[in-house]
Amino acid sequence: MVEAYILIQTEVGKAASVVQEIAGIDGVTSADPVTGPYDAVVRAQAPDVDALGKLVVAQIQSAVGITRTLTCPIIKL
Repeated sequence: MVEAYILIQTEVGKAASVVQEIAGIDGVTSADPVTGPYDAVVRAQAPDVDALGKLVVAQIQSAVGITRTLTCPIIKL
């Protein structure tokens, strides 16, 4: 299982609706609005890196109001 944090920038005033939409996507384990350079932080999981990429590109990035994402895979040290 691969897990990642996805940092999301949204259009002004869209963070709440983006978080609400993304929270319902299969594979998303948490979605929270935040302050700072990003508007939302999402934690997601997938069986492998390819599936994680498809989750981000095909489902998460298609949410209305997203302007940019940054995917940060979690590593085990």
